[in-house]
Amino acid sequence: MGDVLKIGVIGAGSISDLHLQSILRQPRAEVWAISDLNETRAQEKAVKFGASHVYIDYKKMLDDPHLDAVIISVMTKLHAEMAIAVLDAGKHLLMEKPLCLDMDEARRIEAAVKRSGKSFLLGYVRRFDPCAQIAQQFIANGDLGQIYYAKASRIHRIGNPGGWYANKEFSGGGPLIDIGGHSIDLAWYLMGRPIVQSISANTYNRLGTRHNIRNLSYYKAADASNISSNVEDMANALIRFDNGASMSVEVSYSLHARQNSMDLQLYGDKGGCEIDPELRFISEKYDTILNITPQVDRLSFDVERAFQNEMDHFVACCLDGEKSIIPIEDGLEMMRILTGIYESAAQGKEIYL
Repeated sequence: MGDVLKIGVIGAGSISDLHLQSILRQPRAEVWAISDLNETRAQEKAVKFGASHVYIDYKKMLDDPHLDAVIISVMTKLHAEMAIAVLDAGKHLLMEKPLCLDMDEARRIEAAVKRSGKSFLLGYVRRFDPCAQIAQQFIANGDLGQIYYAKASRIHRIGNPGGWYANKEFSGGGPLIDIGGHSIDLAWYLMGRPIVQSISANTYNRLGTRHNIRNLSYYKAADASNISSNVEDMANALIRFDNGASMSVEVSYSLHARQNSMDLQLYGDKGGCEIDPELRFISEKYDTILNITPQVDRLSFDVERAFQNEMDHFVACCLDGEKSIIPIEDGLEMMRILTGIYESAAQGKEIYL
């Protein structure tokens, strides 16, 4: 491996653009190869982002001795198979969330990471957002004190993407494991990554993809012609941790809500913090409550900067030996939380992990 990290991307769907753009802006990285079952799409991305190699079969890409690292950006069902193949081929790995479909696959990926000795970064990209990093700095310096409660909410009134996202066999679940995973992970990370103790949850599948709705735009998968859905429309949960803290969760693809909303709040014994919809800190001084608005370029989630920060960190992990801030251990704990929510909902009762 030289001074420039040669990166291959598996999966040329829409999310890959954010990864590819961030590689182009990173002076120590290069878009080396793109692999996708749709050769036309792979060729188009290769031309757009300057990749010199295109593959239909990702395993042939892994045989390239010049390839240093891989980004996996495909349906969840393929994560475990591909991650293990990438790591066993001796390549560094950045993989889109969620980690995989279940805990058995998660443990197999963990074993592959450990035997490979390569850098591994799981793509919970919200940890890299500037606002989240500011919040983390305040928390690390004790401004919130002991955080004992968090709220993670991501409501879409309409937004089931259809296609493989709507098929549990391919996706692992609906909004909980997809968009909700980002909010849960960020809240959990800022709480200090406590160990989950018990979960009480509900899931609902009442509305389906709702692709009949007109006059309102929302994201649809490339294969969104499939109008059926067997994933949840909405999920809610109360999570208790081993340190006595708790988190409430609510997330939806489809809900008869007035508007889409994102809310992420943390409450400590010295202060509070709102990440979504905009960054705020709440404190008190001289017996007066203060609502504090940081003076920053942007108070809400900055997608492009978050992906760029993620790529910069990944390159530093691979070339400089920097420690990943989203290691495989975090991926396993997030899978315990997500699968625990589904298990509690299926059983109709609180479960202990």
